Amino acid sequence: MSTLSSSPVVPLRQDARTIGLIGVAHGTSHFFHMLLPPLFPLFIRDFGFTYSELGLLVSTFFVISGIGQALSGFLVDRLGARPILFAALGCFAMAALATATANGYAGLMLAAALAGLGNSPFHPVDFTILNKRVSQRRLGHAFSVHGITGNLGWAAAPVFLAGIAGFSGSWRIAAACAGSWAVLVMLLLFLNRDAIDDRQGQWAHEAAHARAATEKAPEHPLAFLKLPSVWLCFSFFFWSTGALSAIQSFASPALQQMYGLPLAVTSLVVTGFMLSGAAGMAVGGFLVARTERLERVIAACLFGAAALLTLVAMGVLPGSLAATFAALAGFGTGLAGPSRDMLIRRAAPPGTTGRVYGTVYSGLDLGFALGAPTFGVLLDHGSPSGVFYGAALMLLMGIASASFVGIRIARTRVAAGVAA
Repeated sequence: MSTLSSSPVVPLRQDARTIGLIGVAHGTSHFFHMLLPPLFPLFIRDFGFTYSELGLLVSTFFVISGIGQALSGFLVDRLGARPILFAALGCFAMAALATATANGYAGLMLAAALAGLGNSPFHPVDFTILNKRVSQRRLGHAFSVHGITGNLGWAAAPVFLAGIAGFSGSWRIAAACAGSWAVLVMLLLFLNRDAIDDRQGQWAHEAAHARAATEKAPEHPLAFLKLPSVWLCFSFFFWSTGALSAIQSFASPALQQMYGLPLAVTSLVVTGFMLSGAAGMAVGGFLVARTERLERVIAACLFGAAALLTLVAMGVLPGSLAATFAALAGFGTGLAGPSRDMLIRRAAPPGTTGRVYGTVYSGLDLGFALGAPTFGVLLDHGSPSGVFYGAALMLLMGIASASFVGIRIARTRVAAGVAA
């Protein structure tokens, strides 16, 4: 009997509740990626920081998040995902408080560190809960929703923070409101904690993995690091998020310098990029089940995104069209998300979900950590076009990584067919 046919019949409402709660949590983690960048112009106004100094704040966030993410995967596998999720949200609340009370660079560095610590366990936590709580037939859509809510969190943060700062006249009030959101999400998850309990609801696909694991000799906890697919996915995360780092942190000032657009327009580019990415995620959720060679679709979309960013970098477009093209480039990066997440799940040996997702997603943090200061230096040295050229180049490198992943999958399937 197949795994799918032997899966318990799970009510849609039950799966949807878990997917929705994890989606809210994931959106919150992405929201706190952007706790500081939307306020950069105000920090420059009040403290006189350079873009390089501000880029170092972003690097601090992602260095701590990346190291913590790889380590937290082991913690999730050992202690469970739910308690670590609550601790992470508590770190976000403290990061917002540190931002609201900061009196200089040290205070903002503390905020970046706390936010990075809170962000570190989210992907191991989220995917462990989804893989254990959501039925097999809805898992692809669960990954799609997970990616969409992350992009929505990125999209909401600039509007939320800049909007409240503009309305209230204080970026401190905006940061405090962000902390209130983290507390509200903690309360929501606590009231629905039964739906995110990863000790319950181990469906047939997980049970089959567990049975297979008991039939084999136990492997070393780090044995999964030998899998080439893990590192290929890691590299894809690194390149694609390095490009995203350029857009998130510096697309707005770069467009201002190149095209003379007002801040009110350029600040919407990041939101537009994230919304385009969410649309790509929605389409990608269906492609997981309908497309055999996903890497070809991924390559086409990432190439299209790179082409749009290159046109923006060339400075040949009207200002409003350049801002639109920069925002629309997000669709290509979003499309790859659900396929990538399903690929990681298939690559994860039984009982290593947290470790594999933690390791692979640390590529995301490394891409952000190295990308932000690099693109900040380009701006400081009067090269705003370099932000978009650099992002396009990183997307092309991501195409290479995705292609190698696809080739490896195809070879594995051929070998499996010959063996059968």
